[in-house]
Amino acid sequence: MARWVVTAGWPYVNHMPHLGTLVGSLLSADVFARYLRLRGHDVLYVTGSDEHGTPVEVEAIKEGISPEELASANHERLVEVLKGFRISTDNYTRTHNPIHMRFVQEFYRKVYDNGHIVQKPEEQFYCENDQLFLPDRFVKGVCPVCGYEDAEGDQCPSCGRLLTPTELREPTCSVCGKPPRIKKTTQWYFDLPNFEEFLKRLLEKSETLTQNARSFSLQMIKAGLKARSVTRDNKWGIPAPFPEAGGKTIYVWMENMLGYVSAVVEHFKERGEDDGWKEYWQDPETNIIFFIGKDNIPFHALIFPALLRATDDPYTFRHHIAATEFLMWENQKFSKSKRVGIWLDEALRSLPADYWRFSLILIRPEVKDTSFSWEHLEKAVNEELNDQLGNLVQRILVLLNEHFDGEVPEPKELSRTQISLMNRVTATREKVEGYIENYRLQRALVSIMELVRKCNSFLSLEEPWHKVKTNRQEAGNTLYAVFYALRAVSVMLYPFLPFSAEKLLGYLGIEPREIGWSQIGTSVPKKHSVAGEHAPLFFKIDIGDVKKKLEGNTAPREEAEELVSFEDFSKLDLRVAKIVHAERVKGARELLRLDIDVGDETRTTVAGLASQYTPSQLRGKTVIVICNLEPRQIYGVTSEVMLLAASSKNREVAILTPDKAVEIGSRVH
Repeated sequence: MARWVVTAGWPYVNHMPHLGTLVGSLLSADVFARYLRLRGHDVLYVTGSDEHGTPVEVEAIKEGISPEELASANHERLVEVLKGFRISTDNYTRTHNPIHMRFVQEFYRKVYDNGHIVQKPEEQFYCENDQLFLPDRFVKGVCPVCGYEDAEGDQCPSCGRLLTPTELREPTCSVCGKPPRIKKTTQWYFDLPNFEEFLKRLLEKSETLTQNARSFSLQMIKAGLKARSVTRDNKWGIPAPFPEAGGKTIYVWMENMLGYVSAVVEHFKERGEDDGWKEYWQDPETNIIFFIGKDNIPFHALIFPALLRATDDPYTFRHHIAATEFLMWENQKFSKSKRVGIWLDEALRSLPADYWRFSLILIRPEVKDTSFSWEHLEKAVNEELNDQLGNLVQRILVLLNEHFDGEVPEPKELSRTQISLMNRVTATREKVEGYIENYRLQRALVSIMELVRKCNSFLSLEEPWHKVKTNRQEAGNTLYAVFYALRAVSVMLYPFLPFSAEKLLGYLGIEPREIGWSQIGTSVPKKHSVAGEHAPLFFKIDIGDVKKKLEGNTAPREEAEELVSFEDFSKLDLRVAKIVHAERVKGARELLRLDIDVGDETRTTVAGLASQYTPSQLRGKTVIVICNLEPRQIYGVTSEVMLLAASSKNREVAILTPDKAVEIGSRVH
């Protein structure tokens, strides 16, 4: 039995993640963790919500709330969605929690004390329009290495080269699209080049990394590694623990990877075993596997192990990297702003979780970018799940109940073809093991479904419903062989389709909690009975109906509409008001502070309108506000009322105003 820490790339919670995020990390890691558990290994599956950094901060500004409020709300929503997908984490946590934050600060203080953090003055891009230093991924431009025109400031998604923003040609601010200027600042850097020899030896001697990950990383070392910035000028994040680093936070990509460790620390702290995590992260025999997208290989193959080494603590370097290519949506990149793709919450509202799990793994981008489509979804569910697996289950249960009183017949003198089908179970199990252990989950699932199709063909060829009338034993032998294979299928499918596999196991008279991988290929117990009554395992879908559930488009939407009673609506104190003063909120590029006359007094609000209106355009404007909302602190300003505005699909915002002169303070009914 081996010990494993299974991890998945931490999803950002500025928005709900999409299907590509699910299959590339969370779902793939879940399938692998479930498989390892069935094999009897010691497994901890950990990951969590990536809450810090500019993406969350920007979205919070747009919504007029604090980053912590946005991150907390989205984290809670995501937790419920992942439960709906049966993602079997032992600890799904978050980066904005005291244990992680303290661990990161202590970790980097140790790296600093060991002499591997250096302070450097630098010139960084600064957006005058947004009044913000631009972190890596908020600068876009032309890659200086391969010429890709949409490279990001920390890495080129085309050639994979690690970059710094100032290396980009024709840079623009990814928020407003305007060219930034250079401004001086100071940052703290991790001395990555100092670990080139260590990393080279580690990669060359690794028995766990794939050839692709090893070759790619060695090539990056050959090209020359550069020091990596550890700090940023963001306000939202973990405060940097270095002397004279006041006001700096840890760069999100240099702290979220440490969450793989802190999540295990947290797991054991909650159990009262403060040092239990060390058996998993500081035992050289422990396996650590990262399920990530291909663009994140450098962070996990180079930067993360170098950081661990820089502490001088005895971390395990028995690392595995299972990196996928990109999943597209109908040949386009998933994009919330462009309304391209399906997001996880709406996916669950439209179809059962296992339908998505199956169709996603069936097209998992393991060797090249692949494209998800409506046609693929329909074919996967209707032709594979329903017509093949569902039909096989229905046939075997009906035949056993109608002709053998629901009991699996005892075999006698099995034929060569019946033995061949049973031998195919062993061959399929071995293929599936090889594929999964080499992170080829798509091929593993295809192999299982090939066995399902073989069983259906075998039944059609043998026709036990006819043979039972003339040769009951021969018909019984056929049903035994097919049941033997179907039982194996139900176990092998469990990591992929936990909902359906548990239901199937129940139909087959097997307790799901008692299954193990070693049961595949063993004899069926004597007098084993199956369920007498059962509902269809799957149903066919109509893509038109699915699209209707998604309201005719594939954009992420808020939760389903909830009716508000007239009594609740009447509690709102809506008034006509007047903006008497407007100014920018310091340090927040989208926010304006507004002083508003509501009739009997002047109140303050904070609104994310800076990209839509200048302060002078708002002064003197008559508006509609809600006066009796609970006040909240946003960037140090108390927001006491809410300004009503409408936003279009292209994010144009218009303030609501009366169409004729109305006395300030008048109630809106």
